[in-house]
Amino acid sequence: MQTDLYTVLRTTRQPTDGTRGNSLGEGDGASDAPVLSTHDFDEQTAAEARADPGLKIARGFAMKLVDPVQASSAPSAPADWGLEAVGATSSGMTGSGVVVAVLDTGIDRDHEAFANTRILEKDFSRSATGDRHGHGTHCAGTIFGSDVGGRRIGVAPGVRQALIGKILDDTGRGETPWMFEGIRWALANGADVISMSIGFDFPGQVAKKVRNGWEAELATSEALDAFRENLDMLNALMAEITANKAFGTSPLVVAASGNESRRTTRPDWRVSASLPSSAVHLSVAALERSGDDFGIASFSNSKPKVSAPGVDIVSASIKGGLVADSGTSMACPFVAGVAALWAERLRQEGDPVDARTLESHVVASASRKRLVGCDVADVGRGLVCAPQ
Repeated sequence: MQTDLYTVLRTTRQPTDGTRGNSLGEGDGASDAPVLSTHDFDEQTAAEARADPGLKIARGFAMKLVDPVQASSAPSAPADWGLEAVGATSSGMTGSGVVVAVLDTGIDRDHEAFANTRILEKDFSRSATGDRHGHGTHCAGTIFGSDVGGRRIGVAPGVRQALIGKILDDTGRGETPWMFEGIRWALANGADVISMSIGFDFPGQVAKKVRNGWEAELATSEALDAFRENLDMLNALMAEITANKAFGTSPLVVAASGNESRRTTRPDWRVSASLPSSAVHLSVAALERSGDDFGIASFSNSKPKVSAPGVDIVSASIKGGLVADSGTSMACPFVAGVAALWAERLRQEGDPVDARTLESHVVASASRKRLVGCDVADVGRGLVCAPQ
């Protein structure tokens, strides 16, 4: 009998004796904490699970990284322009004591940018740890990378504990159960901030069904249904995290809004922020330099929560040294790094570091004062700023 891989979120009281597959619960007894797990379900079992009011279920859906829009073989941008734009170079915070999770294509842990960071890796993509793509290494470098060749690349270089969940394989592709497993793992290991420069791949989901012999109309209908399930799952999981009920921790989740807009082709060719960004705490748009100010990058999706530098961003390369990339994938790590700086500040002041508090500080720091030629739909609350 054919089965599909499903993610299951149980939010009602249940046994925690390990009988629920990959739950975080251990030992005997019962728990009121929500449990996120993965299961192979046939059609009948999935139908029975949907009928349980205490469950949310979502079948696997295709994912891919948010592809960089341009790349150069050598750094070409002015040194530290993004770091200066978000106030990282003038902040007294470094991210010390903060735990950051990057869910992406892995990391080149031997790169000199990460020599001062304790890295815990876990592979969910079935392609082994390590980064043979480069996307995850670049994103991690922007968040917490140490100086490379005397050049600063990291917003929060004082971060000493990083969780690297490989949820996309070496081609930059994945499935939503890998993402949910990665989030669960980050929660279990005490992440304060989770960064994801990834997107749902609706065309890829349809194409996969068509290759397997489905009629195009039926494949599209099935993909829409699975898309809805995963959106519902994300919404439910974010609600649990924000309420500080999910596994006893409440990290801020940040995601790239996507690169599907084409403003250079037509000014109104603006695509709304894609999943998962539109369902997590902070969706991030990409900014570019415009003289002494900043404007929206032509490719950046609209309706984000906040914005950050995303064009000609210099960070770590899996080939060694540095490389410049552009995209909302590059903007998302800036916001994650700024969030790490705010988390350090909150702890210093004795305030709680949870998703709700951290989100409010990051959003309140954002400003549109130096943004030109942009409307609110493009940039949200504006350019984020580190604590000063």
